[in-house]
Amino acid sequence: MNEIQIQKPTLEEVFAPRGIAVVGASASGRLGFAEMIIVANLETKFPGLYAVNPKYKEVYGVPCYPSILDIPGVVDHVVVNIPAQSALKLLDECAEKGVRSVHFFTAGFSESGYAERADLEVELLKKARQGGYRIIGPNCVGLFVPKSRVSNTISVPTESGPIAFISQSGGHANNIPMFSAVRGLRYSKVVSYGNALDIDEVELLEYLTDDNETEIIGAYIEGVKDGNRFFNALKGAADKKPVIVYKGGKTEAGLRAAHGHTASMISSVDVFEAVCRQANAIQVENTEELLDVFTVLRFVRQIPQGKNVALFGAGGGPSVLAGDEIENAGLCMPQFSQKVQDDLKQVLPVDGGIFTNPLDTTNLVSPEAVDAAAKVLGKVTEIHMLVYHLGFHPIGMWGRGSFSEKSYLDTLLEVMKMAVKKSGKPILVALRPAQDLNGMKEFLTVQEAFVDAGFPIFYSLGQLALAMNRVIDWNDRFAN
Repeated sequence: MNEIQIQKPTLEEVFAPRGIAVVGASASGRLGFAEMIIVANLETKFPGLYAVNPKYKEVYGVPCYPSILDIPGVVDHVVVNIPAQSALKLLDECAEKGVRSVHFFTAGFSESGYAERADLEVELLKKARQGGYRIIGPNCVGLFVPKSRVSNTISVPTESGPIAFISQSGGHANNIPMFSAVRGLRYSKVVSYGNALDIDEVELLEYLTDDNETEIIGAYIEGVKDGNRFFNALKGAADKKPVIVYKGGKTEAGLRAAHGHTASMISSVDVFEAVCRQANAIQVENTEELLDVFTVLRFVRQIPQGKNVALFGAGGGPSVLAGDEIENAGLCMPQFSQKVQDDLKQVLPVDGGIFTNPLDTTNLVSPEAVDAAAKVLGKVTEIHMLVYHLGFHPIGMWGRGSFSEKSYLDTLLEVMKMAVKKSGKPILVALRPAQDLNGMKEFLTVQEAFVDAGFPIFYSLGQLALAMNRVIDWNDRFAN
């Protein structure tokens, strides 16, 4: 028997709902996922928000109805937090209500390993096709779209930005915008798609390829179900924009976990990585690397054409170790010529200093010394980027309060911005986080000031160098 299928809503419609119903919300006082969705959308001031649960009249100040059919307003998007066995009846109501998209936070489908649960997934998709709505998930945290004021987690920035992130993992989808906020990273769309029953990584990549709000695409992927479609979508996106891929499940244990997590179909990891290389996607090994690469692409306005670094900061021991970290990560630290060394010695204290690259003098925490060093190093033609490090040595220890003084920070930032402008070379900043409470307060103040001034911030020199190395290699291929 032929199934009746209604035209599917576009992803553009899915990302801009006029009304959201949260099914399974509770007024018990426990902040579970459904309740967090309500609180998150109250934070973003989403206008058409409803709860659905026959036990309550109100949840967190939001009106609560027995079913979505009782909601008087438009409902385009439904968040499902009820047992899997109750899903089919709900989907019939979604069709009657004219819903555009249904997000299943609910788990317990094909990833459970039970055949009857996999069959239930198939029934969900049939109903979606017949009812004219899309399914996100199941087994995921759904949508974060700042422009539409749609949120799936609390305490994240509500401003839009140029980065899109798609993820089979709900945890990564929640954590990435939260953890990267202090580094100035903002997002156009974040989509957790879980088991990818309907909307999958291929459709999302195809959409983001032509999305004018998205300049950078990141993806956490455990497995794909159609390799050819995935390759074509990935290459199509990477031909236009940088695409960063973090592949989850590379070991035997990881592969088992990935299948149990989202029921991902995974072939050879080597084949997956080869597909990413052929498509010219940037591959990373963890979420920290992902955020570091986002930071480079977002804040380094002109990617260097070479890998030569001039490193400067205070502290001899850390500077020596930094040289090892930077070169081990793929960048180069060429020795300064005798003329450059002599020029530096004319403007910086010689006693106790290192002038060969790295550059280390006892006063390189002061704006005046940073200015003097940057003016000399910015003119060295064989140097492609400058890296300034702070907080790696007792000379630059956090917690004394001197680095967070407005007069100090304003002067230092003006000096560094002028150096970037005059030299045309990026200055990247490594700030080592403090290890104590008072120091962390000062560290966060300094970090915020650098981020607001548009500088890319990293937490170690090795992470900085690895991200830059990956992006420079990608840019060389992209340009050619």
